[in-house]
Amino acid sequence: MQLMSRCTLLLMITVACLADMPLSADEKTKQKKPLNFVFILVDDLGFMDVGCNNPQTFYETPNINQLAQTGMRFTNGYAANPVCSPTRYSIMTGKYPTRVDATNFFSGKRAGKFLPAPLNDKMPLSETTIAEALKEHGYSTFFAGKWHLGPTQEFWPEKQGFDINRGGWHRGGPYGGGKYFSPYGNPRLTDGPKGEHLPDRLASETAQFIDEHRDEPFFAYLAFYSVHTPLMGPGPLVTKYKEKAKRLGLSDQEEFADEEQVFPVDEQRRVRILQNHAVYAAMVESMDKAVGKVLRQLEESGVAENTVVMLTADNGGLSTSEGSPTSNLPLRGGKGWLYEGGIREVFLIRWPGETESGSVCEEPVITTDFYPTILDLAGLPLKPKQHLDGVSLKRLLQGKEPLKRDALYWHYPHYSNQGGIPGGAIRVGDWKLIERFEDGQVHLYHLKEDQSEKQDLAAKYPERVSAMRKQLHKWYQETDAKFLQAKPGGPAPWRPGS
Repeated sequence: MQLMSRCTLLLMITVACLADMPLSADEKTKQKKPLNFVFILVDDLGFMDVGCNNPQTFYETPNINQLAQTGMRFTNGYAANPVCSPTRYSIMTGKYPTRVDATNFFSGKRAGKFLPAPLNDKMPLSETTIAEALKEHGYSTFFAGKWHLGPTQEFWPEKQGFDINRGGWHRGGPYGGGKYFSPYGNPRLTDGPKGEHLPDRLASETAQFIDEHRDEPFFAYLAFYSVHTPLMGPGPLVTKYKEKAKRLGLSDQEEFADEEQVFPVDEQRRVRILQNHAVYAAMVESMDKAVGKVLRQLEESGVAENTVVMLTADNGGLSTSEGSPTSNLPLRGGKGWLYEGGIREVFLIRWPGETESGSVCEEPVITTDFYPTILDLAGLPLKPKQHLDGVSLKRLLQGKEPLKRDALYWHYPHYSNQGGIPGGAIRVGDWKLIERFEDGQVHLYHLKEDQSEKQDLAAKYPERVSAMRKQLHKWYQETDAKFLQAKPGGPAPWRPGS
């Protein structure tokens, strides 16, 4: 008995000592919970619409601002395309949409002087989406909101790696029923009480999923229909911003200026130059409140410290069409344009314990990068053939050296609803070249000195133009890019090399 007692006492002392010993870095890593991911995509949100990018914005976005203050804000973050469906494809696959001819919103086929390039209006089921990649490693996956990546249900979220789908189908906006208010007329979202507000409902669905899956790794993808048209907001908030505009003296200021005319329109196209649209402001604040609901749920469910949160938009703010509700100044253009106002985006990532709070990164990044970044942060193997065009941002998030990437590319061989240029673009360092597909005309800008793209330097730097154009054309070939087509009996449009 004495021997047994001594052995028991010795074992207890050993266990106690081991419990007090500091863990090695490897042991700490093993004890960490798997990272969860919350990805938030806002539709049509402009770079200058949020306070963290624009302290003078008319709109109020305290929750998005707080996310920026607790994570990293990228000042040169880009969408892969100036309209929605292609950028959504790039996030889901880590690939440029040009590779599968998904180069316009599904299914936009507007003609101008020429016919647009051929358009594929679905995300191929053969793609391995980020949801499928995570699901293979035990993640529960959830989608809420706008999908717009396929015309029929065999292409909707449930068939592309998501366990749960709340509201994702073929439509590019909330066009059924009461639109932004219940009843929704959406086959993937049950109606709530009459008058329920859509962004709040989508946030509630996301919050419920987070809480129900707090004890297992999860991937929640919240793709707001906001702030896309139709322009509708809660009455009290609309009143609030009407009074705010009046109080700030914005109601009687000049709101619009002349804009470049690209294809024939019934009246001269104009661009908004002033943020004072009360309904749009109400939509922005409603969306921001919904973001706050999701962020609070992470805290309440006890998973905030092991959840990466990402937030971006699918294209620039709507400034030249469909009510033109926002201004992107000093950025030129907006949704549907290859100028910075159409492709530079809100781009935020919070990685608790690793990313310095309130940090700012000026490295150019793009929506194809989210896929490999998520895999890398989760400690899962990268599969370059899947996320072919994306680069992991892990080292940037850790404050380490810049990415090793030659350039960013865009390809938009369409006449946008917003009047944008059919064309391509390339960014190399601080230099950006835009090439028009109707006639092959090129423009060169130095973005660090001229973010408004007012000073065309193409004539001054012909050698740089030649080199960047050659690089862009090589990328066209690598991605099997398609271009404008002649109308029956009409002249042939420009082609690279012609």
